[in-house]
Amino acid sequence: MYEESEQAYFKGGLAVGIGLGLLSGVATALWYNRNKTLSADEVLATIKEAFLDEGSIEGSWISFEKEPTRKFAIHSKAYRGGISRIEDGEVVYYEFLADAYTGTVLDISRKKGTDA
Repeated sequence: MYEESEQAYFKGGLAVGIGLGLLSGVATALWYNRNKTLSADEVLATIKEAFLDEGSIEGSWISFEKEPTRKFAIHSKAYRGGISRIEDGEVVYYEFLADAYTGTVLDISRKKGTDA
């Protein structure tokens, strides 16, 4: 009888331990996926792909340091970068600010020739 009681406690404790382990694993995975940022290379590749749909690219760059940014009430981290291409015989520079979590372009500006 004493062994049966001990086994019941062991099984109950084991079930609680497995349940807590599973719950903490799921919570950690959700937290990690929510707070994971894209690499600067991934963001630049996505933006270059969009520019290549419209024509060739002469050069591109991106800062690997994430900078804090705020757009109205939304706080995030972003990468700053640029792309250059030839349009109508002139070099045109585009500078962009892209969200580090989604890769979405938050701001982009166009500069011609030596104004960059």
